[in-house]
Amino acid sequence: MKHDTSAAIRFDDVSRHFGDVRAVDHVSLEIADGEFFTMLGPSGSGKTTCLRMVAGFDQPTSGQIYLHGQEVSSLPPYERQVNTVFQDYALFPHMTVLTNVAYGLMVRNVPKAERHKQAEEMLDLVRLPGLGQRKPSQLSGGQRQRVALARALILKPRVLLLDEPLGALDLKLRQEMQVELKALQEQVGITFVYVTHDQEEALTMSDRLAVFNHGRIEQVGSPTEIYESPDSEFVAGFVGISNILRGPVAKKIIGASSTFSIRPEKIHILKEGEKPPKDSYTASGRITDVIYLGMYTRYEVDIDSVALLTVAQQNLTSSSDKSSADKGQVVQLFWEKEHMKNISTG
Repeated sequence: MKHDTSAAIRFDDVSRHFGDVRAVDHVSLEIADGEFFTMLGPSGSGKTTCLRMVAGFDQPTSGQIYLHGQEVSSLPPYERQVNTVFQDYALFPHMTVLTNVAYGLMVRNVPKAERHKQAEEMLDLVRLPGLGQRKPSQLSGGQRQRVALARALILKPRVLLLDEPLGALDLKLRQEMQVELKALQEQVGITFVYVTHDQEEALTMSDRLAVFNHGRIEQVGSPTEIYESPDSEFVAGFVGISNILRGPVAKKIIGASSTFSIRPEKIHILKEGEKPPKDSYTASGRITDVIYLGMYTRYEVDIDSVALLTVAQQNLTSSSDKSSADKGQVVQLFWEKEHMKNISTG
């Protein structure tokens, strides 16, 4: 692996074993300085263990971890230029918001007036001006998370580690905070390493992401690369919804019996009298289920009783009643050849 000397974080063949369990299994990875990088994967995939090893809360069984070119596996957490934001905020309930934010500076013996000044500036940065005298219990979940961010950023870490920080928030607030977090990262310009199992979060905020599975990295790339060109069946299925075609069905439609993936929104239902484009694949089947989801409708289409394709159609004109009436109909499907991806199954 060619090393980038400007990398904020580098994993060189890192493993972490807990008895017979290989929580992290020969991971090599480079994260660029100033990048918003996400470690995405299901529970138990190794992403949080990787984050803990960067923070110094855990040590590799083998391999090396570098922070800005320095090997740090033996360094304690307080000697690393990183800070961590957790899902549960970890705020001191008896302290005011201002004192919570300034706490790290107090530990570093920064004079009170100066640390309070910096804390106020941090509260402005995270859009909480004037709330310094409140207690954490007087804030909403989103506000508490912003306080936790301010407290982490005030120490000016070179890397900020975020361990599922939005997991406790409701959907709407979580979506708002995704946009805010990305804007904040661009404003402060430091490296953010974000751990989540939520694909939408990863796609929304990341410059690049790594998809973890069983302690290994399945694929690293930009959100577009991961979504549009998954390398494996796991990535195709975990990041969004994907149709997998293999064996006889693939042979019949595509002319090859390899394994292919196609995203539901790339498949179109032919209207009556419409012909598919020349450079496309086609299949016919019966609609077995219709799920109306507001902005779009999801159709399940049975192909020759051997494959079930999920098709997503945007609701530009259709209503719930109209979509439901399509159930049981035989339809012709098509999709452009460039949207069919050959994937590995290993």
